[in-house]
Amino acid sequence: MFAVAAARYTAIMSNIAELDHHLNQLILSGKAMDGLERFYAEDCTMQENSEPPCVGKAANRKREEEFFKTIEAWHDGKVVSSAAHGDTSFSQWEMDVSIKGAGRVKIEQVAVRQWKDGKVVHERFFHK
Repeated sequence: MFAVAAARYTAIMSNIAELDHHLNQLILSGKAMDGLERFYAEDCTMQENSEPPCVGKAANRKREEEFFKTIEAWHDGKVVSSAAHGDTSFSQWEMDVSIKGAGRVKIEQVAVRQWKDGKVVHERFFHK
């Protein structure tokens, strides 16, 4: 019985890691909005640090569209490290972008995603 439970747990972890990797690849290839449509639940929440979460896919779509409008140029971006455990995935990001009115900036953040039924239900970004 333990072997069956361990195999199921390993399959879930592998699936979450694969989903997270695919989502990250969409973001890195400039298709973040496609990733949002494909991988986020209708009632998803997104949160910056300890700010109140933005609730619902429609509200988060608008929020993401507004963010991407501020980017003048994407110079570089990469996932430095990632991991998955249970229904949670973690990605450490480094991005080099030019933002309207702010110039070129380097952004370092960690994205923590909670998954349910193959969809992100909560994502929280930790950054300086």
